[in-house]
Amino acid sequence: MTTVRIPPTLRQDAGGERDVTAGGSTVREVLADVGERYPALRERIFESGNIASFVNVYVGGEDIRTQDGLDTPVAEGSTVILLPAMAGGALAPLATLRVPVTRAEPVSGAASTR
Repeated sequence: MTTVRIPPTLRQDAGGERDVTAGGSTVREVLADVGERYPALRERIFESGNIASFVNVYVGGEDIRTQDGLDTPVAEGSTVILLPAMAGGALAPLATLRVPVTRAEPVSGAASTR
């Protein structure tokens, strides 16, 4: 059997499971086995029969896109990791931020630092 690691963002679709076991000799077979038990997860990780573009799949620490894709072999006892891509933005350089500077009024009873 193969262990499939489910990330927190997909666990709801896998019945809350962190890891599930599955049978199969390729990534396609392993994920098909998982998808049979968790149809909601299958819907999230597949698009038109292929891995969704925002989902990365690793076998033995290697991205399957650099191997044989869904036909990547999975040895008995391997771990398949599902990892959704995370989107984010870049912070603006501090020099470009325009934050108004105001002078705070002293709090009554507070010592002045001037």
